Amino acid sequence: MPVRTALLVFDGCDLLDVGGPYEVLLTANRLAMRSGGQAPFEVVTVAPDDRVLAAYGGLGLRAQTSVADLGPLDLVVVPGLIDLDAALGDDALVATVAGLAARSEVTASVCTGSFLLAAAGVLRGRRATTHHEDADLLAARDDVGEVVTGQRWVDDGDVVTGAGLSSGLALGLHLVDRFAGRDLAVATARQIEHAWDPEGLDQVV
Repeated sequence: MPVRTALLVFDGCDLLDVGGPYEVLLTANRLAMRSGGQAPFEVVTVAPDDRVLAAYGGLGLRAQTSVADLGPLDLVVVPGLIDLDAALGDDALVATVAGLAARSEVTASVCTGSFLLAAAGVLRGRRATTHHEDADLLAARDDVGEVVTGQRWVDDGDVVTGAGLSSGLALGLHLVDRFAGRDLAVATARQIEHAWDPEGLDQVV
């Protein structure tokens, strides 16, 4: 069965944090089917409700489904954002992240999405990463285990966190590697013309 994957969108989210993993997973699906196989991922965008949202910068977004209508879930990806204070002060958004994480086998984030995971209680005792400018701020929280820098992503079992912005591409490729195999991940990296290090150690800060 394909990995049922939800990418969360909300007001103020960073487009690249959503679009990077989204394009990677869809490209992996296309390459798998082109080779005669089945799509390894079932990808859907999800929002707390069915409103038209505005990503950072104002571009309008409408998710394919709402949390209330979302079916079974294996993987959820939470993007980052610029206005951390607003997001962390949004109890409904934090509750949405907590609910999605509770019903998903694997919870992932890109960039400052890790702060939402922390606020939702997902990072207690966990290794995690975030944008390099925000690593100290994340490490200062009492609901995070260890903050790792200098890596594109950190895989801590059922929680996977990515570093800043374009690291969402690398994290997406890691998820392809993890769920569908190294060959497809390498082929996907080549297809999107992204220089991908399978060890995640290509972060430059």
